[in-house]
Amino acid sequence: MSLHRVSIHGYRAVRDLEFEPGSVCALVGEASSGKSTVLTAIWTLLEAAAPPPTIDDVSRGMSGRIHLEAELDRAQTIFLDARPPDTLNLNRAGAPPVLFFPANLRSRSLVAPTSGSGAKDVAELFEPPIADHHWSQLDGGLQLVLGMERLVASNLRRFVLLIEEPELYLSPHMQRHLFKLVRELAGRGNQVLYSTHAPVFLSVDRMEELALVRHFEGEGTTLLQPDPLAEAEAFRVLSEFDSDRAELFLARSVLLVEGRTEKMTFPYVFDALGAEPDKEGVLILECGGKGNMPLFARICNACEIPYVIVHDRDAPAGERPVESERVVNRQIQEVAGKRRTVVLTPDFEAVAGMRAGGRGRKPRKAVRRFAGSNGDVPQPLRTAVEKALRAARTGF
Repeated sequence: MSLHRVSIHGYRAVRDLEFEPGSVCALVGEASSGKSTVLTAIWTLLEAAAPPPTIDDVSRGMSGRIHLEAELDRAQTIFLDARPPDTLNLNRAGAPPVLFFPANLRSRSLVAPTSGSGAKDVAELFEPPIADHHWSQLDGGLQLVLGMERLVASNLRRFVLLIEEPELYLSPHMQRHLFKLVRELAGRGNQVLYSTHAPVFLSVDRMEELALVRHFEGEGTTLLQPDPLAEAEAFRVLSEFDSDRAELFLARSVLLVEGRTEKMTFPYVFDALGAEPDKEGVLILECGGKGNMPLFARICNACEIPYVIVHDRDAPAGERPVESERVVNRQIQEVAGKRRTVVLTPDFEAVAGMRAGGRGRKPRKAVRRFAGSNGDVPQPLRTAVEKALRAARTGF
């Protein structure tokens, strides 16, 4: 039994929201965007032990009504309808058992209150005593990992697992191990929904598993689910994305650059202009060559992530690039559009004022050129930075 469609109306920051989670659903968004609200709403709908909605849970400016609904297998629907503090109507008949792991319980009991013998029995797998293990001492993060290992060993089926920030207190390698456990549980007929700020928990080749959560003034919390990639492109994305590039889904805006030299240099360009990309939520993403830029741009388009592309024209002004460069330049402009594109003529090195030299010294020379340059930035690079900052601040 799984949730095929979830709708949330008038609950906290969510005014109207509907989505269709699959066996795995990763809620991605900035802090206070509403990810935890979505998980808590689902727990409130499914779990009898969850506190009923109060007047404080009603969205501001709404009619005072909260309506939570989910469509299950075989077109069965469950719902919770409330007008706090006066009325509460609900139908949980046939709802799947649920385990909720809020972030604020990670250092203590891990699991939110449960009802029913089945869910209570499963929740006990997360309680001490802890079995012998190669970890000498377990904190809340490692206890969650061990509990998930126990769930896998128990052959758990047909549960809904809600996990808030599974990456808490875990090293990168242990995050990868936990993600593998999550996928194994989902593959055995369970449904796992989680919120995360960690790239390792994002399956970039399965974009349909992403739920991009955003909050807009006057509109409240919204949610976007990208369409799945074509099979050939999904494999290419898997081969091109690492955890650094997967930060794309967590950024306010992305500056797409061709290679290592630009990736290392642009932080100094930002600094020369009095801006800090990390503070602004701007990711400088190296695409591994100009030929990959249309792919990354298409992903940004599908996920409605603001971005700017900076690429070489690879020919002086007044001269036509060779055919292969013209084709790629045209593809980039077709995908990204002129507004998002900054073309460097003839290339980054010339625009940056770097003298010709060995290719192996390019990153070092570029960094030296802009470190401590006090605002002395060529206009095309200044334009790229200004566009990326404006995108991060306004979502243009």
